[in-house]
Amino acid sequence: MVRNQQIQDQTGKIVFTGDINLEPVLARIARGERDSHPNDGSVHSNREGKLPRQSDRNYYHEYVVRTPNLRNVGPQRLILGKQNEVFYTPDHYKTFLKLR
Repeated sequence: MVRNQQIQDQTGKIVFTGDINLEPVLARIARGERDSHPNDGSVHSNREGKLPRQSDRNYYHEYVVRTPNLRNVGPQRLILGKQNEVFYTPDHYKTFLKLR
């Protein structure tokens, strides 16, 4: 659970305020299920350089976290590393919170 998040849409309007329960997304990933968004499960290249650098270009993968009350996919993502690291970004890669 990630507490007290404010999620903004592409225009900067706050569309959600509250706690984000990531357990359903983690369970979906563990079951091998994909979100319908084409980038769900794809390699995250860490172009922003905000995650620890890795020599393996396929080290990180990104997964969609749907935002309540948004029709589109929204800005939230989970980034998983090969050593079981989990990073959450509420703002499409501007900031990251390491969860484990």
